[in-house]
Amino acid sequence: MTLAGGVFEFDSGALVALTGADFDASIPLWQTTEVKPGGQVRCGHARSGARCYLCVRGGIAVPPVLGSASTHLVTGLGGFEGRALRRGDVLTLGSASDPANGPANGNVARRTVAAPAPHPAIRVTMVRESVDLCGQAWQVSEDSDRMGLRLCGPVLASGAGHMLTEGVPLGAVQLPPDGQPIILFVEHQTTGGYAKIANVISADFHALGQLRPRDQVRFELVSIEAALALLRRQEEWLHALV
Repeated sequence: MTLAGGVFEFDSGALVALTGADFDASIPLWQTTEVKPGGQVRCGHARSGARCYLCVRGGIAVPPVLGSASTHLVTGLGGFEGRALRRGDVLTLGSASDPANGPANGNVARRTVAAPAPHPAIRVTMVRESVDLCGQAWQVSEDSDRMGLRLCGPVLASGAGHMLTEGVPLGAVQLPPDGQPIILFVEHQTTGGYAKIANVISADFHALGQLRPRDQVRFELVSIEAALALLRRQEEWLHALV
Protein backbone atom coordinates (compact mmCIF):
# COMPACT_ATOMS: atom_id res chain seq x y z
CA MET A 1 0.00 0.00 0.00
CA THR A 2 1.41 3.37 -1.06
CA LEU A 3 0.48 6.47 0.98
CA ALA A 4 -3.14 5.27 1.40
CA GLY A 5 -4.36 1.84 2.48
CA GLY A 6 -7.64 -0.03 2.26
CA VAL A 7 -10.04 -2.37 4.05
CA PHE A 8 -9.40 -6.11 3.90
CA GLU A 9 -12.04 -8.61 5.04
CA PHE A 10 -11.18 -12.23 5.81
CA ASP A 11 -13.71 -15.00 5.10
CA SER A 12 -11.62 -17.36 7.21
CA GLY A 13 -9.29 -16.82 10.13
CA ALA A 14 -5.75 -15.68 9.41
CA LEU A 15 -2.53 -14.64 11.08
CA VAL A 16 -1.37 -11.29 9.74
CA ALA A 17 1.15 -8.53 10.36
CA LEU A 18 1.65 -4.97 9.15
CA THR A 19 5.19 -3.80 8.43
CA GLY A 20 6.84 -0.86 6.73
CA ALA A 21 5.63 2.71 7.14
CA ASP A 22 3.49 3.92 10.04
CA PHE A 23 -0.07 3.81 8.70
CA ASP A 24 -3.25 4.69 10.61
CA ALA A 25 -4.38 1.07 10.99
CA SER A 26 -6.76 -1.07 13.02
CA ILE A 27 -4.00 -3.47 14.12
CA PRO A 28 -0.57 -2.75 15.62
CA LEU A 29 2.45 -2.31 13.40
CA TRP A 30 5.24 -4.90 13.49
CA GLN A 31 3.16 -7.35 15.54
CA THR A 32 1.55 -10.64 14.53
CA THR A 33 -2.23 -10.43 14.95
CA GLU A 34 -4.92 -13.11 14.64
CA VAL A 35 -7.94 -12.11 12.55
CA LYS A 36 -11.17 -14.04 13.17
CA PRO A 37 -13.44 -15.23 10.30
CA GLY A 38 -15.36 -12.20 9.05
CA GLY A 39 -12.85 -9.83 10.66
CA GLN A 40 -11.37 -6.82 8.93
CA VAL A 41 -8.01 -5.10 8.80
CA ARG A 42 -8.33 -1.38 8.08
CA CYS A 43 -5.43 0.76 6.90
CA GLY A 44 -5.82 4.51 6.51
CA HIS A 45 -3.23 7.01 5.35
CA ALA A 46 0.51 6.97 6.04
CA ARG A 47 1.57 9.03 9.05
CA SER A 48 5.22 8.68 8.05
CA GLY A 49 7.00 6.91 5.24
CA ALA A 50 5.33 5.86 2.01
CA ARG A 51 4.61 2.12 1.92
CA CYS A 52 3.01 -0.38 4.28
CA TYR A 53 2.85 -4.15 3.78
CA LEU A 54 0.06 -6.49 4.88
CA CYS A 55 1.65 -9.87 5.44
CA VAL A 56 -0.57 -12.97 5.66
CA ARG A 57 0.60 -16.38 6.82
CA GLY A 58 0.43 -18.70 3.83
CA GLY A 59 0.83 -15.84 1.40
CA ILE A 60 -1.48 -15.05 -1.50
CA ALA A 61 -2.19 -17.93 -3.90
CA VAL A 62 -1.22 -16.53 -7.31
CA PRO A 63 0.74 -18.22 -10.13
CA PRO A 64 4.42 -17.39 -9.65
CA VAL A 65 6.23 -15.61 -12.48
CA LEU A 66 9.97 -16.21 -12.61
CA GLY A 67 9.68 -17.65 -9.10
CA SER A 68 7.99 -14.56 -7.66
CA ALA A 69 4.46 -13.58 -6.61
CA SER A 70 5.18 -9.85 -6.91
CA THR A 71 3.53 -7.59 -9.49
CA HIS A 72 5.29 -5.72 -12.30
CA LEU A 73 2.79 -3.02 -13.17
CA VAL A 74 4.52 -1.67 -16.29
CA THR A 75 4.39 -5.02 -18.09
CA GLY A 76 1.26 -6.35 -16.35
CA LEU A 77 3.07 -9.48 -15.17
CA GLY A 78 2.80 -11.40 -11.89
CA GLY A 79 0.76 -10.88 -8.77
CA PHE A 80 -3.04 -10.76 -9.05
CA GLU A 81 -3.86 -10.39 -12.75
CA GLY A 82 -0.75 -8.27 -13.20
CA ARG A 83 -2.36 -5.14 -11.75
CA ALA A 84 -3.00 -3.16 -8.59
CA LEU A 85 -5.88 -4.37 -6.43
CA ARG A 86 -9.37 -2.90 -6.86
CA ARG A 87 -12.43 -2.66 -4.67
CA GLY A 88 -14.20 -6.03 -4.57
CA ASP A 89 -11.21 -8.21 -5.52
CA VAL A 90 -11.24 -11.63 -3.82
CA LEU A 91 -7.84 -13.16 -3.09
CA THR A 92 -7.20 -16.77 -2.13
CA LEU A 93 -4.72 -17.41 0.66
CA GLY A 94 -1.96 -19.94 0.30
CA SER A 95 -1.65 -22.99 2.51
CA ALA A 96 -0.24 -22.37 5.98
CA SER A 97 0.81 -26.04 6.05
CA ASP A 98 3.34 -25.45 3.29
CA PRO A 99 6.81 -25.68 4.92
CA ALA A 100 7.77 -22.49 3.09
CA ASN A 101 5.03 -20.63 4.95
CA GLY A 102 5.80 -21.56 8.54
CA PRO A 103 6.05 -24.47 11.00
CA ALA A 104 4.12 -27.56 9.92
CA ASN A 105 2.45 -27.92 13.34
CA GLY A 106 0.74 -24.54 12.93
CA ASN A 107 2.39 -22.97 15.98
CA VAL A 108 3.56 -19.45 15.27
CA ALA A 109 4.92 -17.17 17.97
CA ARG A 110 2.79 -14.04 18.34
CA ARG A 111 5.23 -11.30 19.18
CA THR A 112 6.17 -7.73 18.51
CA VAL A 113 9.31 -7.03 16.49
CA ALA A 114 11.33 -3.84 16.87
CA ALA A 115 11.60 -2.08 13.52
CA PRO A 116 15.19 -1.37 12.44
CA ALA A 117 16.38 2.13 13.26
CA PRO A 118 16.52 4.34 10.15
CA HIS A 119 19.88 5.64 8.95
CA PRO A 120 19.98 9.43 8.42
CA ALA A 121 21.30 9.10 4.86
CA ILE A 122 20.98 6.80 1.84
CA ARG A 123 24.31 5.02 1.49
CA VAL A 124 25.90 4.67 -1.95
CA THR A 125 29.00 3.28 -3.64
CA MET A 126 30.86 4.23 -6.83
CA VAL A 127 30.40 8.01 -6.71
CA ARG A 128 32.31 9.79 -9.49
CA GLU A 129 34.86 12.03 -7.85
CA SER A 130 33.85 14.98 -10.04
CA VAL A 131 30.19 14.83 -8.94
CA ASP A 132 29.17 16.31 -5.57
CA LEU A 133 26.23 13.99 -4.92
CA CYS A 134 26.94 13.54 -1.20
CA GLY A 135 27.66 17.16 -0.36
CA GLN A 136 24.08 18.45 -0.27
CA ALA A 137 20.43 17.62 0.38
CA TRP A 138 18.04 16.65 -2.40
CA GLN A 139 14.27 16.73 -2.64
CA VAL A 140 12.21 13.86 -4.05
CA SER A 141 10.21 15.14 -7.00
CA GLU A 142 6.48 14.52 -7.38
CA ASP A 143 7.38 13.26 -10.85
CA SER A 144 8.58 9.95 -9.35
CA ASP A 145 7.19 6.44 -9.70
CA ARG A 146 8.14 2.78 -9.38
CA MET A 147 10.54 3.13 -12.33
CA GLY A 148 12.59 5.91 -10.82
CA LEU A 149 12.83 8.52 -8.08
CA ARG A 150 13.63 11.91 -9.55
CA LEU A 151 15.57 14.31 -7.34
CA CYS A 152 15.59 18.10 -7.38
CA GLY A 153 18.57 20.18 -6.33
CA PRO A 154 21.72 21.83 -7.67
CA VAL A 155 22.51 21.05 -11.30
CA LEU A 156 25.31 18.48 -11.51
CA ALA A 157 27.67 17.97 -14.43
CA SER A 158 28.90 14.42 -14.89
CA GLY A 159 31.59 15.13 -17.46
CA ALA A 160 30.90 11.71 -18.95
CA GLY A 161 30.06 12.95 -22.45
CA HIS A 162 28.24 10.65 -24.88
CA MET A 163 27.70 7.12 -23.59
CA LEU A 164 26.56 3.90 -25.23
CA THR A 165 23.49 2.25 -23.77
CA GLU A 166 24.45 -0.31 -21.11
CA GLY A 167 22.81 -2.43 -18.45
CA VAL A 168 21.53 -0.69 -15.32
CA PRO A 169 20.84 -2.24 -11.89
CA LEU A 170 18.30 -1.49 -9.19
CA GLY A 171 19.43 1.52 -7.15
CA ALA A 172 21.65 3.02 -9.85
CA VAL A 173 21.85 6.81 -9.64
CA GLN A 174 21.74 8.18 -13.17
CA LEU A 175 22.59 11.72 -14.21
CA PRO A 176 20.64 12.89 -17.30
CA PRO A 177 21.56 16.02 -19.30
CA ASP A 178 19.46 18.30 -17.03
CA GLY A 179 21.84 17.51 -14.13
CA GLN A 180 19.07 16.25 -11.80
CA PRO A 181 19.78 12.71 -10.52
CA ILE A 182 17.36 9.78 -10.94
CA ILE A 183 17.47 6.72 -8.64
CA LEU A 184 16.33 3.64 -10.54
CA PHE A 185 13.59 1.89 -8.55
CA VAL A 186 11.87 -1.53 -8.61
CA GLU A 187 10.39 -1.27 -12.14
CA HIS A 188 13.44 0.32 -13.75
CA GLN A 189 14.38 -0.28 -17.36
CA THR A 190 17.05 -2.85 -18.13
CA THR A 191 19.38 -0.53 -20.07
CA GLY A 192 20.18 3.17 -20.12
CA GLY A 193 22.52 5.68 -21.71
CA TYR A 194 22.82 8.24 -18.90
CA ALA A 195 25.95 8.39 -16.79
CA LYS A 196 25.77 6.27 -13.64
CA ILE A 197 27.35 8.31 -10.86
CA ALA A 198 26.56 6.03 -7.89
CA ASN A 199 24.56 3.02 -6.73
CA VAL A 200 22.44 2.73 -3.60
CA ILE A 201 23.61 -0.22 -1.48
CA SER A 202 21.31 -3.25 -1.24
CA ALA A 203 20.83 -2.82 2.53
CA ASP A 204 19.21 0.60 1.90
CA PHE A 205 16.76 -0.43 -0.84
CA HIS A 206 14.02 -0.54 1.81
CA ALA A 207 14.69 3.11 2.63
CA LEU A 208 14.13 4.06 -1.02
CA GLY A 209 10.69 2.48 -0.82
CA GLN A 210 9.72 4.80 2.04
CA LEU A 211 10.63 8.06 0.31
CA ARG A 212 7.65 10.22 -0.59
CA PRO A 213 7.32 13.35 -2.75
CA ARG A 214 8.96 16.45 -1.23
CA ASP A 215 11.02 14.35 1.22
CA GLN A 216 14.57 15.57 1.78
CA VAL A 217 17.30 12.99 1.24
CA ARG A 218 21.07 12.97 1.71
CA PHE A 219 23.63 10.48 0.46
CA GLU A 220 26.61 8.96 2.23
CA LEU A 221 29.52 7.31 0.44
CA VAL A 222 30.60 3.88 1.73
CA SER A 223 33.06 1.26 0.50
CA ILE A 224 32.07 -1.99 -1.19
CA GLU A 225 33.31 -3.85 1.91
CA ALA A 226 31.08 -1.75 4.18
CA ALA A 227 28.11 -2.28 1.85
CA LEU A 228 28.55 -6.06 2.01
CA ALA A 229 28.91 -5.98 5.80
CA LEU A 230 25.69 -3.95 6.13
CA LEU A 231 23.84 -6.40 3.87
CA ARG A 232 25.06 -9.39 5.92
CA ARG A 233 23.93 -7.68 9.13
CA GLN A 234 20.49 -7.00 7.64
CA GLU A 235 20.10 -10.60 6.43
CA GLU A 236 21.12 -11.94 9.84
CA TRP A 237 18.44 -9.75 11.46
CA LEU A 238 15.81 -11.01 9.02
CA HIS A 239 16.73 -14.67 9.51
CA ALA A 240 16.65 -14.19 13.30
CA LEU A 241 12.94 -13.32 13.03
CA VAL A 242 12.06 -16.83 11.82
